Amino acid sequence: MPKIIDHDQRRREIVAVAKKLIIQGGFEAATMRSIVAEAGFANGALKRYFPSKDSIVAATFQSVLAEMNERINDGDPALDPKEALRHDIEVTLPLDTYRIDSARVLLSLWEHSVANEELATLYREHLREWRRRLAVRIAEARDRGESPEAPTVTALAGEVISMSIGANVTCLMFPSGELIPEHRAHVDRLMRNITD
Repeated sequence: MPKIIDHDQRRREIVAVAKKLIIQGGFEAATMRSIVAEAGFANGALKRYFPSKDSIVAATFQSVLAEMNERINDGDPALDPKEALRHDIEVTLPLDTYRIDSARVLLSLWEHSVANEELATLYREHLREWRRRLAVRIAEARDRGESPEAPTVTALAGEVISMSIGANVTCLMFPSGELIPEHRAHVDRLMRNITD
């Protein structure tokens, strides 16, 4: 009887290998050849799952963004609105080794997306949805009867996103986590600015 192969699992394994290689050596380290070697596949086997490096890159980008969304959605529904907002902000920051590594992958993929309209579109949509969700959380946390579309609320959402992206970029120069206390202090200041 032929061996049954879980193709979705294989795709996830390939994406995990691509992420590992990007973390170790940047975008250029994740070549088709290096992915095949690291995954232990026979030459040509990768094409069965991903026809090109761009398709692996797109899947890797989607995987990292999906992980961020999962962390946001894993928040305790019993949290009060201010704590729910704090949770949503903190999960997007490089506050542990795993998220610092994810930042390295995202930065590599952001750079690649400049020349790849499909990836750029994917990330723009992610930013729009992130801003929308944050605006809802911020309006709830402020408890002033504001609409999530109110200019003050959307400006605060943009501020959170800019701070988060900046923290993810700067952490790459301090991969041992030296900036984690600073990032936590940023969250405290943002929360005061948003809710006081």
